Amino acid sequence: MTDHATAWDEDYRKRGDLWGGAAVPLPDLPAGAAVLEIGCGNGKTLSALARRSSLVAAVDISHHAVSLARRRPGIAAAGLAVADARCLPFHGEVFDAVFLVHITGHLPGPGRRAVASEVCRVLRTGGAAFFRGFSVEDMRAGKGTETEEQTFRRGDGIITHYFTEDEARDLFAPLIPVSVRTCRWYMRVRGRDLPRAEVEAVFRKAG
Repeated sequence: MTDHATAWDEDYRKRGDLWGGAAVPLPDLPAGAAVLEIGCGNGKTLSALARRSSLVAAVDISHHAVSLARRRPGIAAAGLAVADARCLPFHGEVFDAVFLVHITGHLPGPGRRAVASEVCRVLRTGGAAFFRGFSVEDMRAGKGTETEEQTFRRGDGIITHYFTEDEARDLFAPLIPVSVRTCRWYMRVRGRDLPRAEVEAVFRKAG
């Protein structure tokens, strides 16, 4: 395994059952849509996707994450695989929708570009990519060791890149941006309200 994969596998081995919370809001999906989640983690979003479509696949680089996801009710029929998002094990143009929820930002620049290229490859014409990544406005931006511009490594070896809206648009070109926005809210920590922010975007593959 690469250092990146090892760090995530160790994180899910130690804390995977602790990653709770609600799944992100999901869009309406056409009946029979073929859906892929990249970086499914412990299956929180995947479980919600499986209730929207019967044709769902998911990958994660962590063996422990995939094992946790398999235990979730309702996703037994989903196609789960341990795979690197930079080289997806699928033919081209096979998915109507691809979801990337806080996965792209955990790779260095070349890896982020490789993932975006793979998304373009596996999407069908007219298909959509749904992206979420932490914003440069987030309270955690700037924390840790900077490995690239706006990319920081935590003590456990996991890196996080913090996006601008323009960067997200550029990353997924030639997909057409349908919407790109920054979602902002506050998290109360030790009596203080601290800013959280993420870039949320939808991109469509034109014919």
